[in-house]
Amino acid sequence: MIPPTFDYARPGSVDEAVRTLADAGEDAKVLAGGQSLLPLMRLRLAFPDLVVDVNRIPELRGVREDGDTLVIGAMTTHHDVIADPLVRRHAGLLAAATSTVADPAVRHRGTLGGSLAHADPAGDLPAVVLVMDGELVAQGPRGRRTIPAREFFVDYLQSALAADELLVEIRLPKADGWGFRYEKFHRVAQAWPIVGVAALVRRGDGHIAEARVGLTNMGTTPLRASATEEALSGAGDPDAVTQAAQQAAQGTRPTQDTSASPEYRAHLARVLTERAVLAAAGMG
Repeated sequence: MIPPTFDYARPGSVDEAVRTLADAGEDAKVLAGGQSLLPLMRLRLAFPDLVVDVNRIPELRGVREDGDTLVIGAMTTHHDVIADPLVRRHAGLLAAATSTVADPAVRHRGTLGGSLAHADPAGDLPAVVLVMDGELVAQGPRGRRTIPAREFFVDYLQSALAADELLVEIRLPKADGWGFRYEKFHRVAQAWPIVGVAALVRRGDGHIAEARVGLTNMGTTPLRASATEEALSGAGDPDAVTQAAQQAAQGTRPTQDTSASPEYRAHLARVLTERAVLAAAGMG
C-alpha cells in the first residue's frame, strides 16, 4: 500500500528537531532508521501529518564512556553497536542481542534509539536495556530528563516520551565481570521472537551472587522475571537453575496470536530462561 500524504522535515540539530516536534504536536512522528515507522505507514496503521527525519544530526550517533557508564547515541545503528569495541567490552549482552536483530540490511539502517522508542514488546532490545538497568535520556522544550528503562516502556507501542521530546541517548552501567546470554525462539531468522530471554549473571564463591532476567514478548511491555531472579540468588548447580527457571512466566500476561498461545509462550519462557542463565553462569 501507499502511505497517506505527509509533510517532511529534516532538522540539522537536536534543538531544531525539538522545536519542530513542539510546533507539530501530536501530528508528528520521528523517523530514525525507518525500519518500524515506514512499514506501519505503508500499511496505513500510522498516518502522521509530519515526518521529522533526524538522520542528519551527528550528535545523536556514537558511543562514549562516562565513568562507569556507557553512553550510546540514539541514532547509532545496530551495525555500529555490534562493531563498537566499547560496547563489546562493557555491554556484551547488548552486542550479542543486537547481532540477532532481523537481517544485515535492517541492522545497517535500524537504530538502537528507534527500536527502544518504538516500544514493541516483541523487539529484542527493550528487554536487554531493561535488564541492564539502563536509562534513556530525552530532550524536549524544557530541557533534558533521564527516564529509567523500567519506567520508559508504558504499554504496547507506547513509551514515556512526550510528543515534543526526542530520545537522544541511552546510558548503560558497564557490566564488566557479568556473564551474559540472549536466547530467543522464532520461526524464521528475520522474524520477531515469539519469546526472548536476556540474562545477566554475576558469580561469587562458586554460586550465583546476582542474576537478572529480562523477557521479550511476554506481555505488553518488556518484563523482568523477578521470581526467577530471586530464586537464582545463591544457586550453585544446574539443578537449582532449572528449578528457578520454572518461575520465569510468573506474573506475566503473554498474548494469544497466530504464532503462539499464552501457554506455549510461558513454556518457552521457562525453557529459554534455563538455557540463558546456564550459559551466562558458565554452567551450560
